[in-house]
Amino acid sequence: MKYDGALRWLIPPIIILTLVAVLAGLWPGDGASFPLTSFRGEEVTINARGLYYWDTVSMAAQMQANDLIMLVVGLPLLAVSFWLALRGSLRARLLMTGTLGFVLYTYITMCVGANYNQLFLVYVALFALSLYALILSMMSFDLATLPTHFSAKLPRRWIAGVLFLAAAFLTLAWLGRIAPTITQAQLPPLENTTSLFIQAMDLAIVVPLCVLAGVLLLRRSAWGYLLGSVALMKFVTLGLAVTTMGLNMARVGVPVSVVELVVFPVIMLLNLVMALLLLKNLGECNEYSGRTA
Repeated sequence: MKYDGALRWLIPPIIILTLVAVLAGLWPGDGASFPLTSFRGEEVTINARGLYYWDTVSMAAQMQANDLIMLVVGLPLLAVSFWLALRGSLRARLLMTGTLGFVLYTYITMCVGANYNQLFLVYVALFALSLYALILSMMSFDLATLPTHFSAKLPRRWIAGVLFLAAAFLTLAWLGRIAPTITQAQLPPLENTTSLFIQAMDLAIVVPLCVLAGVLLLRRSAWGYLLGSVALMKFVTLGLAVTTMGLNMARVGVPVSVVELVVFPVIMLLNLVMALLLLKNLGECNEYSGRTA
């Protein structure tokens, strides 16, 4: 397939550097958390141990939860799907593209959200490598024939509906947090970050992606099938990460909302079911695998 040569050079370093980043993040460190008043006057508790020393206990718990999901789900999925994609599997190529989206999202947020640590350049490298790998992976599909690989039984309306639901949920959840800061001139809880960077990422990237993918899928556009696959994979990994974050935050004594413990897992499971149905209704063809399956 097109651009496989470039992907052979881009994805192995992504796998290696991601492994370094997650192991460093999960590596236990000595120290005792301590209270701190941020420059905005907010009382926070600094983690004071390991790689995430200067992050708050809450932020460190969230980043380590994401590290765990990346280690046990993201990296194996990327490695196996990459290996199978190079052997012509269209299913694997879709999975690889979606997983690259997860890696890209993660390390954009680490670049701007984590307090500076020794792995900053690793985060920057992963940001760059996964961005261009994602672009090249999406360009490797033959969009003219992609829709023909999907069965007529594919539940496009259900998939689009779940994507719209995910977009609506994120929009309402994050605007609900932001609106009081506009109408009542009150600051949201920022801990020791400078802004709501996760909300910015979700509202600027994830929400439009889900809406666009759903609309194009209903129109049977080739881009709908491709973006729909990426959006479903992104929300499955996002939901797994956020669910694990909530559990890890509760473990270290950080208050956790019902949204993190209940709603996110439910929407994640819906996206997982839709992703499995999409892959089930996808047939391998000669152009990708040399055979029909």
